[in-house]
Amino acid sequence: MVQTSITPLAELREKIDAVDTQILQLINQRARYAEEVAKTKLAQGENGSFYRPDRESLVLRRIQELNTGPLSNETAMRFFRELMSACLALEKPLDVAFLGPEGTFTQQAAFKHFGHAVHTVPAATISAVFDAVENDSCAFGVVPIQNSTEGVISHTLDRLLTSTLQICGEVEIRVQQNLLTHAKALNEITDIFSHAQSLAQCRQWLETNLPNAQQTSVSSNAQAAQLVAENPNAAAIAGVIAADIYKLPILNANIEDDSNNTTRFIIIGKQTATPTSHDKTTFVVSTKNQAGALYQMLESFATANVDMLSIESRPSRQGLWDYVFFIDIVGHSDDTNVAQALAALKTKVSMFKQLGSYPQAVF
Repeated sequence: MVQTSITPLAELREKIDAVDTQILQLINQRARYAEEVAKTKLAQGENGSFYRPDRESLVLRRIQELNTGPLSNETAMRFFRELMSACLALEKPLDVAFLGPEGTFTQQAAFKHFGHAVHTVPAATISAVFDAVENDSCAFGVVPIQNSTEGVISHTLDRLLTSTLQICGEVEIRVQQNLLTHAKALNEITDIFSHAQSLAQCRQWLETNLPNAQQTSVSSNAQAAQLVAENPNAAAIAGVIAADIYKLPILNANIEDDSNNTTRFIIIGKQTATPTSHDKTTFVVSTKNQAGALYQMLESFATANVDMLSIESRPSRQGLWDYVFFIDIVGHSDDTNVAQALAALKTKVSMFKQLGSYPQAVF
């Protein structure tokens, strides 16, 4: 029998130490290059944000293509996201507004997209996030736009309709809801606080396990955690980050009814992203009030071979029973087929507003 030789533990640790030394040297070398990039941009007259969503998307997709394991693509990209975040902070600190307070899924989305080296700034409402970016208090903002279980976030769509900001990127968060409370058992809980979306996402679990508890909707899950922190007979539905920030034990984990529950967030800002070959374009239109208007509008995409991802209708607030349509398509507005489709579309609608062409979520 052939015996496989086993490398001594001490030798393996020496090799790991040597690799760690190389990694540290290379990380700092990358950081120095990032500082040089900042100097070059300043010399060229750039005074705004140095963050480029298209550039970061290309880097992360390249890492995904180069990765041979054993680390998963998600792990490798998360590492490089944090590395890019730290390097960007050396170039110029980045302020990012999010739907607060501290501990919301929106803040989690901000960290996932930008890394933990950014400065996250809580805003009380979705509209306040838009305001912070519009008045240049923050370079970017993060707001929820759609949940796989409960659908679109109407406040975000309504604000996009009136704002001058662009969608610069997107990020998806797997939403894991937890019951946070100082109570030791479910029968001690008399009140439950959470955002209306989260209450809806846990409807069946709550009916089965806490049918008599009073449910109260608040502005965010983090606010719910704040309210519950001093009340031993109340519980909040929120994420792990809120449990950590507000020192609340998790009595029951993953109580969402749909195990695939995912929320999509958008990054809003004043930048226009260049094509990456993995893009989305979002726009809003209003059709003429005549038979076949919607069919003619959608025909523009089929003719140009453009894949439509979603369409949502919202009241235009310009007249009774007057609607606008928010549409997501695959591709960048600079892509030839997308440009052709949009040009044809504009001849068939009464109003058209492009909300952004931006890189698709990487992971």
